[in-house]
Amino acid sequence: MPGNSFGHSFRITTWGESHGKALGVVVDGVPAGLELSEEDVQKDLDRRRPGQSEVSTPRSESDSVEILSGVIDGITTGMPVSMMVWNKNAKSSAYDYIKNIPRPGHADLAYTEKYGIRDHRGGGRSSGRETIGRVAGGAVARKLLSQKGIEVFAHVIKLGGVKAKPLSFEEIRSNVDSNVVRCADPQAAEKMLEQVNKARSEGDSIGGIVEIIATGVPAGLGEPVFGKLDADIACAMMGIGAVKGVEIGAGFECAGMKGSQMNDPIILNNGKVTPSNNNAGGITGGISTGMPVVCRIAVKPTPSISKSQKSVDMAEMKEIDVEIHGRHDPTIPPRMVPVAESMMALVLADHMIRSERIGPDSLL
Repeated sequence: MPGNSFGHSFRITTWGESHGKALGVVVDGVPAGLELSEEDVQKDLDRRRPGQSEVSTPRSESDSVEILSGVIDGITTGMPVSMMVWNKNAKSSAYDYIKNIPRPGHADLAYTEKYGIRDHRGGGRSSGRETIGRVAGGAVARKLLSQKGIEVFAHVIKLGGVKAKPLSFEEIRSNVDSNVVRCADPQAAEKMLEQVNKARSEGDSIGGIVEIIATGVPAGLGEPVFGKLDADIACAMMGIGAVKGVEIGAGFECAGMKGSQMNDPIILNNGKVTPSNNNAGGITGGISTGMPVVCRIAVKPTPSISKSQKSVDMAEMKEIDVEIHGRHDPTIPPRMVPVAESMMALVLADHMIRSERIGPDSLL
């Protein structure tokens, strides 16, 4: 099964299933000389792990990471960094009743059509638990980017129809982890939580929008035709399960704007030529402008719901009504935040290395 690797000069390969023995990632292209510890990775995995709040699945996993290779005495060697997390709280029997029943909204039917077989235990590779490898690899990328003053952060801006008010970058950084829905607007966060609880009580789920921001990104990252920075970001974000839409900067709103509104005026700022606005989201012509990179992703409602839905028993080839049991998130965006941050960091680290902005000489 191809398609388990992402990146070019900085590349991750994730492995493992939701209910298998373990999951992990191999990160290739990490420059030698980077200080890296399990604690560096664990703090991001802790933000992603299940069972951490009332808006996540009750499955309880510590998701403790082990670095298996590529690091000696806390310093990367330039060899592949391999990391692993053991599954300890899987309850696979909860999925036995749907072994032959594809769940609506899941990848079950598509996997069966493609491979003729699927791992019915929590969805296998199509489970959100696969993102453990992405977040672990993203933690390494984030550590690399910090050497150049690049910071990546994300927050939920819409959930269950409730929209957060616009906030400054500093307000977002300070407030995003202060509540369980990871919305930096406290008033909106309370209303979002009400919508989550309402959906859960009805046996349903809700979706939302996550905004991802990268500051300190230098001008000149990305290629002019293929390998555009925004194209690679879009690919990274759409590659996350449950993401159904991506926009950069003004995004879909630009379709209703005039050129005079959309274009970012170019000015002199302390002797430096720079855009004065950022409708472009920090990228024009596929190349970073030096402005903050801004991306938003639309995340669908969790497909595992307890409401009755139509499906087919493929063993008996008859239509049936199915209710999904097991432990599931009533909404995905809050736990999507560290995953989206990681995918942005992976893209930026890759482009920084490809443009020789990060390398062994800059670390040692």
